[in-house]
Amino acid sequence: MTAINAQQAARHLLQARSGSAVASQLVLPADRAGAYAIQDATLAQLGPIAGWKVGAKGPQAEPTFAPLPAAGLLAGPAVLAGPPWQLRGIELEVAFRLGRDLDPGDALLAPADLIAAIDSVLPAIEVVETRLADWRGADPLAQLADLQSHGALVLGTPSTLRPDTVDLRTVQARLRFNGQEVANTHGGNPAADVWRMLAWLARHCALRGQPLRAGQVLTTGSCTGMLFAPALAQVQGQLEGIGRVELHF
Repeated sequence: MTAINAQQAARHLLQARSGSAVASQLVLPADRAGAYAIQDATLAQLGPIAGWKVGAKGPQAEPTFAPLPAAGLLAGPAVLAGPPWQLRGIELEVAFRLGRDLDPGDALLAPADLIAAIDSVLPAIEVVETRLADWRGADPLAQLADLQSHGALVLGTPSTLRPDTVDLRTVQARLRFNGQEVANTHGGNPAADVWRMLAWLARHCALRGQPLRAGQVLTTGSCTGMLFAPALAQVQGQLEGIGRVELHF
């Protein structure tokens, strides 16, 4: 995808944030590089990057990522109101806040180097939303271009948990809608190795000229799978040993 097409696709996605959703074919890139170019063009208009989302479908799968605009990072308990919240996809996640910059160049950082850069571990709910009219049937590359269907990231209070003790293979996660438990998982994040994902993210961002910065939040994929909250739902997430996070539609 050319730079001009990336700009055009970004304009479609930006217009869809305040108007009608866009057909996915109008923003479909040729490859992942094209999807990331559309992300860059979109964030250039949405404002500064306050974090990144990264995830992988399996322990060996190549991760995917998207930048998170500062306007979409919210402290819980958060209230989300208005027409943007139509899908209301909910993912309970482990997030990290960086205490210093990470610019590894072309290197993959060792877990110890990543851990040393982390300031705190937080519970987080990512709200999945879309600007695509045909989201359910859309090509994954179109979803990736649309900030990997990011709507908002609601953060709980930073925990006292040491970052080096985090293991996605053992995280206990519980999710409730209106007080009713809808998910209770143990090691439900398919990526398994969080340090492999974060090392990939740090390298990828550095090579794209957007190294990770102190204060940014890194969220690491769903521990519960994606569930869809009903309208007006009170959503509560609990990560054992990390804490609670809440939002209300």
